[in-house]
Amino acid sequence: MAKKKKNVKGFSSFLNNPVDFTLVITVLLLLSLGLVMLLSASSPTSLEKYGNGYYYFTRQLIFAVLGLIGMYFASKFDYRIFQRFYKHAWWLSVVLLALVLLIGEESKGAKRWIDLGFTTIQPSEIVKFLIIVFYAGILVKNRNELGKFWKGLVKHLLFLIPIIGLLVLEPHISTSMVIIITCCVMLIMAGCKFWQFALSGVVAAGGVASVATILYFTVEKFQERFQYIVNRVITFIDPWRDATGDGWQVIQSLYAIGSGGLFGTGLGEGKQKYLYLPEPHNDFIFSVLAEELGFVGCVIVFLLFAVFIWRGVLIAMKAPDMFGSLVAIGLTTLIGIQAIINVAVVTSSMPATGMQLPFFSYGGTALCILLCEVGVLLSISRAGAK
Repeated sequence: MAKKKKNVKGFSSFLNNPVDFTLVITVLLLLSLGLVMLLSASSPTSLEKYGNGYYYFTRQLIFAVLGLIGMYFASKFDYRIFQRFYKHAWWLSVVLLALVLLIGEESKGAKRWIDLGFTTIQPSEIVKFLIIVFYAGILVKNRNELGKFWKGLVKHLLFLIPIIGLLVLEPHISTSMVIIITCCVMLIMAGCKFWQFALSGVVAAGGVASVATILYFTVEKFQERFQYIVNRVITFIDPWRDATGDGWQVIQSLYAIGSGGLFGTGLGEGKQKYLYLPEPHNDFIFSVLAEELGFVGCVIVFLLFAVFIWRGVLIAMKAPDMFGSLVAIGLTTLIGIQAIINVAVVTSSMPATGMQLPFFSYGGTALCILLCEVGVLLSISRAGAK
């Protein structure tokens, strides 16, 4: 009996260790700057829609406080408990995404949200974390097979097919892309060979492109449902081809970024957020930041995200077990990739997607989940602290 108590105590003894202080400060700076920019970017739209310039900011602030509380408790939670339920994480992901298709609310031609009455929730945000837990668990279990092509790479990638399939049906292509990239990074870090990814990636991309092209030109329903993807690619190539239609958002974003100059127009002094730039408080909040804080402000944000990624990788390297290391690298990749894609979209470096900028874009439940994920990362940092 005494031996059992000793094991239980040792299992969670690291929770008394200090967290990664640099990561905490970085997250608080990103969150603070994000709230300030949300207030500035959302006030015109908020005033126009609700007659209250603080509507979006107030809701985001409430969820930020709840998220910080969740981050604290998650940092005190033994992350290794998740390993016991990694199989459940996959099944829960399938159930959540299926529920979206069955009872989700449709907005702008997509079903991505479930109305809870007091707020809406986007299950794909939860699924991102659950898939990281699942892959960390199964890769630890099958670590001896990871060097093989069929039993290592192909076998584990097959688990993604139902998840990505359900996301495409919403449709939610950007989240599908983020999950695929995150899982591939985890597989490589776990021991799968890079050349296998290069070979399978070329084959898979060619196969998907061929099938999609055939379906697009032969199946009318497929063409109607995914025509927006073709439109976004065309807009990316030449946004001025339809300057008042599909190209409007990208063009206004470039106007905002270009007018920012070196030091920006000043906080709150931007013009494009005044009903010129669609979604200035959401997907295109970085454009408002670039306009008001200029190149210097953008560099500061880039540096903060770079520090976040650096500390996340360091936590993964210092983790005492493979599961913690894979979860840490998965969460770091998830947040880093979302930031990179968002900036690439608003600068017209890639076709537009519905990708939020972590810590900045409006979305209360998404912010709360994000901060809880940071809490898990901090829990792993405690375990690796000496």
